[in-house]
Amino acid sequence: MSGRTNSKFRSTTVIAVVIANMVGTGVFTSLGFQLLEIHSGFALLALWVVGGIAALCGAMTYAELGAALPRSGGEYNFLARIFHPAAGFVSGWVSATIGFAGPCALAAMTFAAYATSVFDVGGLQWVRPALAAGLVIVLGLAHASNHRTSGGTQVVFTVLKVVVIVVFCMTALLFAGEPQPISFLPAAGDAGELFSAEFAVALIYVSYAYTGWNAATYLGSELEDPQRSLPIILFSGTLVVMLLYVALNYVFLSVAPVDAMRGEVEVGYIAARSAFGEMGGRLTGLILAALLISTVSAMTLAGPRVLQVVGEDFHALRFFARTNRDGIPTAAIYSQTALSVIFILTASFESILVFAGFTLALNSFVTVFSVFVLRWRQPQLPRPYRTFAYPLTPLVYLALTGWTLTFVLVNKPVEGLFGLGVIASGLVFYFVSARASRASALAGEA
Repeated sequence: MSGRTNSKFRSTTVIAVVIANMVGTGVFTSLGFQLLEIHSGFALLALWVVGGIAALCGAMTYAELGAALPRSGGEYNFLARIFHPAAGFVSGWVSATIGFAGPCALAAMTFAAYATSVFDVGGLQWVRPALAAGLVIVLGLAHASNHRTSGGTQVVFTVLKVVVIVVFCMTALLFAGEPQPISFLPAAGDAGELFSAEFAVALIYVSYAYTGWNAATYLGSELEDPQRSLPIILFSGTLVVMLLYVALNYVFLSVAPVDAMRGEVEVGYIAARSAFGEMGGRLTGLILAALLISTVSAMTLAGPRVLQVVGEDFHALRFFARTNRDGIPTAAIYSQTALSVIFILTASFESILVFAGFTLALNSFVTVFSVFVLRWRQPQLPRPYRTFAYPLTPLVYLALTGWTLTFVLVNKPVEGLFGLGVIASGLVFYFVSARASRASALAGEA
């Protein structure tokens, strides 16, 4: 189309996308579930350190794949080119249905829950879903405009998020008074918890919280000098989030009674109420709700790029490849926004969260494994960046993630099998779409 610009996202914008994709629903909700099975302060913090190490190893591996195969689409691009178009399509299917639309809905629902904790909405049950759906729709419209509006929106909200988290950690420790009676030093019984099935299953919640470290690879075609900047973006963004997560959970456990948080979703609000009192807790709840805006924003920015690439490669789905004059994939953005709204209006928080971590971890597991396949099949392929400490780095990720996935299947088979069902449905949809695309192509030639 004439008049289309070639504007790109700056590295700062994409680092903001990486940070904002991770810091959101998971870290503000999952501690309550972890406390149901794990009681050691050392083991609880170790969860976030181990999860961070796995994310860093995954990010460094993805950086090699992204530098060697620079194109938007993330796992869809990598797996389609390394294995088979079917593998890429299924990965894109998972990303579009679970990877972005689902977590986008979760973040919006958490935003609404924190925001309404400040106000007494009484029996108005429609307020939370309406607020969550409204946020998704507004941000969808913002990101469907142009690169300047889209990138500027993301950077502002992400900087606000990091600053508020740091200030929250410092002030909560300052005003909390006497710390909670929990030790973060290793004790005699901690080894049993660190290697337990409960620890492995809890890692799936942590893995979900870290989901998003690969977000920059979804914007490869719209990034300035991706071969040089992508490794720096992935590593720095993931490291910042790891430090924030460990600090946040240390603060939560230090200022709030464990019994008050056990099994609860709004652990950030509970910790704030313990540190600052009822009014301070309500105000902090509103601030934490504002932080989740950048999470919804980041997922609305990155996710539709997967649908766009799928539309470019499959004639029957070319609707998703439509862009505006600025090159923004508007059709894909509107489609993901609509799917997120459907999740918000039809599913509960728990029903979305319970299988998302397993499905996304499995998706990343296969992608990290593909670095070995790519090196074996195409040893001469130019690699502007090679994974640090290869092959140890991807092996660490595969070992930790494989251990977690195995225990989830054993201990939570329904959730695991449901995730596998999503993948199977993607395969079915691939063959239907591929056949329709071939038929359309033949009809066009005729």
